[in-house]
Amino acid sequence: MPGLLGKKIGMTSVFSAEGKNVPCTVIEAGPCVVTQVKSVEKDGYAAVQLGFQDKKEKHTTKPLMGHFKKAGVTPKKHLAEFKEFETELKLGDTVTVELFNDVTFVDVIGTSKGKGFQGVVKRHGFGGVGQATHGQHNRARKPGSIGACSYPAKVFKGMRMGGQLGGDRVTVQNLQVLKVLPDHNLLLIKGSVPGCKGSIVIIEK
Repeated sequence: MPGLLGKKIGMTSVFSAEGKNVPCTVIEAGPCVVTQVKSVEKDGYAAVQLGFQDKKEKHTTKPLMGHFKKAGVTPKKHLAEFKEFETELKLGDTVTVELFNDVTFVDVIGTSKGKGFQGVVKRHGFGGVGQATHGQHNRARKPGSIGACSYPAKVFKGMRMGGQLGGDRVTVQNLQVLKVLPDHNLLLIKGSVPGCKGSIVIIEK
């Protein structure tokens, strides 16, 4: 779907027409520059590659430098592909937050906050001390039994155990667009989106 690259600024709240205080996330959406146009004849599928945020030439590899020079644009930090744009875009064209002027709902893709190695209570919501549905008599925050004895004599794959939590690609669908501010390239979206402040997100129609 058509969309934009953006940067999560942070969270705030706005008042609706009914006077309700609505929590929202502020995203700096674009401006993005078209760095490549893919076609069915040449690439097997139709898509548009957009670049976001300028980057110094000395921090750009030579192959990427050639890629950007071919498009006639300055080096960009972040690239992403989008399909099914309503208007035909050419190399060097700029796509702004005005893309979402008449849009009510969007999907936002981001990388969730990494929380390191976590136990079963935090990672999977096991009962812990109060509910005491897992764990042993003297260690209530532990996973308890994880497998049978002599048969099958192994722990099945997919067993909910401690491990790395967060740092995953997460998509949140159907988030309401509250306001579009083209002068400042800002998009106000109801609720929260994945990632920390300053993280890069993809907003799709």
